[in-house]
Amino acid sequence: MDPEQNINYLVTGAAGFIGCHTSMRLLELGARVIGYDNVNDYYSIALKEARLKKLEAYDNFTFIRADLADKHKLIDAFETHNPQVVINLAAQAGVGYSLENPDAYIHSNLVGFFNILECCRRFSVEHFLYASSSSVYGSNKKLPFSTYDRVDNPISLYAATKKSNELIAHTYSYLFNLPTTGMRFFTVYGPWGRPDMAAFIFLEAIVAGMPIKVYNYGDMSRDFTYIDDVVRGIVALIENSAALKQAETGTPYKIYNIGNNHPERLHDFISILEELTGKPAIKEHLPMRLEDVKETYADIDELINDTGVKPETPLRVGLERFVNWRNEYYSD
Repeated sequence: MDPEQNINYLVTGAAGFIGCHTSMRLLELGARVIGYDNVNDYYSIALKEARLKKLEAYDNFTFIRADLADKHKLIDAFETHNPQVVINLAAQAGVGYSLENPDAYIHSNLVGFFNILECCRRFSVEHFLYASSSSVYGSNKKLPFSTYDRVDNPISLYAATKKSNELIAHTYSYLFNLPTTGMRFFTVYGPWGRPDMAAFIFLEAIVAGMPIKVYNYGDMSRDFTYIDDVVRGIVALIENSAALKQAETGTPYKIYNIGNNHPERLHDFISILEELTGKPAIKEHLPMRLEDVKETYADIDELINDTGVKPETPLRVGLERFVNWRNEYYSD
């Protein structure tokens, strides 16, 4: 079921990777989208501006350049545009960076998250969807990761803030009957991807003939998930608010994994990039980092059962599209 065209969708983090693709899909479906982003310098501002340029080509797109932690600007956005559905994809991302700059995670992922959730309550938003992360599973040894697993032992501040988001959202769902949907994303990659993630880092290093850092000596696997599959999951879940209100618990709250349901070995991932670029990777094998996990693997049965959506993009196909985009982007 396509999103309704007669309501307003607020997408935070619209200049970001997943936020841009989600906004684009909603715009293509004819929805009215209000994008909200502070366009910070955590990574290339030029890349974020290029994403925004694509969105601003649509007449049904409005952009607000502001920080979620600025409560007054956020309230003004709600008062002006009256969004009925809010998709919160803004956050300070990155596991490793949380060791270097923890303040940024409290500012964006806790203060900012609380502000937007409070606005959703105050302005009677019909459905609040928000990005969580596979990192909440921490060093969980049970595979695949299920949303019914205990996630009480985060191993990074980033993961701790995402788990906190889920707890706060549940409280608002329980106290104020606000439908909330948490989405635990698993290693998203694809065109317009983030430069701080493995696909981008490895590709740039291979092309430049520079070494790549391969942690745990390559004995790692990730549930790499192509961006289009992620966006299809998000759009399908938008329409799920009615089901949330009928939840057996009486609380309109649910969390889903959005992943590929198929972990790939890190060495295989690198090998595909080598084939696509025609260049060998120079591998610097290193021990496991404290904040890393050996494997991620998403149980997506709930997503499939509730929405019918399942991943469709094989890793080689997704990486080929990513490499093609990279070559085109940097040739301009």
